[in-house]
Amino acid sequence: MPARNLTLACRTPQETAAFGAALAELLEAGDTLLLSGDLGTGKSHLARSLIRAHIGAAEDVPSPTFTLVQTYDTPAFEIWHADLYRLGSVQEVEELGLTEAFDTAVCLIEWPDRLGTLVPENALSIGLQPGPADDARQLTLTWCDGRWDGKLAEWR
Repeated sequence: MPARNLTLACRTPQETAAFGAALAELLEAGDTLLLSGDLGTGKSHLARSLIRAHIGAAEDVPSPTFTLVQTYDTPAFEIWHADLYRLGSVQEVEELGLTEAFDTAVCLIEWPDRLGTLVPENALSIGLQPGPADDARQLTLTWCDGRWDGKLAEWR
């Protein structure tokens, strides 16, 4: 199936967070989001918003920059939030247990280029780029798996 794209403009960090919270409601076990963008483009902000939508807004959601992976239990599934920036090989990704989590959890992967050949075919890629104003972001969503068509219908 050919790749499909959707571009969204978020004018403020609050709009980016609202998108993350809305997307969170559509996810199910086995969904993987690949979050790409330069440092400071909002990958962790988007992931935090999505996680808080499932576990409660007041919950502390630290960046997994140093721990590499943070996991969260929800009533419906486990969420794995991984920051692969410091990894040097695909073997290190396998040692984290991510390949098993791709099948059973919702996985949010920052710096997904470190996955190499381990990228799940059903993943949704979200590229974050600076927008025209300081806090604005442009989100480019790309997917091949048809199940994302329905999940993303409200934004198309």
